[in-house]
Amino acid sequence: MSLQQLFGLDGRTALVTGGSSGIGRAIAGALADAGARVVIAARTADTITAAVDEIRADGGSAEGAVADLATRAGAHALADAVGDVDVLVNSAGINLRPPMPDLDEATWDATMAVNLDAPFVLGQRLAPGMARRGYGRLIAISSQQAHRPFAASGAYGVSKAGLEALVRSQAEAWSAQGVTANALVPGFVQTPLNRRLSSDPATVERLAARTLVGRNGRTSDFAAAAVFLAGPGSAYVTGQSIAVDGGFSVH
Repeated sequence: MSLQQLFGLDGRTALVTGGSSGIGRAIAGALADAGARVVIAARTADTITAAVDEIRADGGSAEGAVADLATRAGAHALADAVGDVDVLVNSAGINLRPPMPDLDEATWDATMAVNLDAPFVLGQRLAPGMARRGYGRLIAISSQQAHRPFAASGAYGVSKAGLEALVRSQAEAWSAQGVTANALVPGFVQTPLNRRLSSDPATVERLAARTLVGRNGRTSDFAAAAVFLAGPGSAYVTGQSIAVDGGFSVH
């Protein structure tokens, strides 16, 4: 088989939530490079415009959608705005992590709304159309804190554990109709989502030492994995949580 048959996304539309920065931005660019028309959804119009302009300057096809995924209504509004898509990447997230004894219900609710409720709503709205057309890819961005607590995992780790369980349920529901669902599980990546940990050089160094390759993750580390999961060649991979972490999870 050719590389185009395995990895090409020509004619496909990909929605990337949180696609204006961090891991989502790297994935959006990679999917556009593979031929997809990418819709970048985020909260801030200026950052969306910058990401769209960069992708177009590189020869890709991109457009933006301002979205508030802190409410279910916002997730439904995004689904209404984008229409049919072939690939959904749930990368938007919030990282509110007070120590567990200090975790209040408002912080819990806010975390679950963005990190778990929005992927659920978007999946419910968009996956049935994928199934009718016989092709779809649901890709979630999880966290090592779904599996192991460190650095005050709190509600964040719980939300990501729930996200991986959601992926497995989505895989059970739709894989037989050509819609796969998988999660990518990063180690520590210095993105805007991780400002708190990134601001402590000792913590950054300690987390890098916990990997097997000797460094923390970069957003570009997720490009190839996302293109694989989005493309035709991954049709037999579903319901999986795939670590992209430099060996963090096995050390």
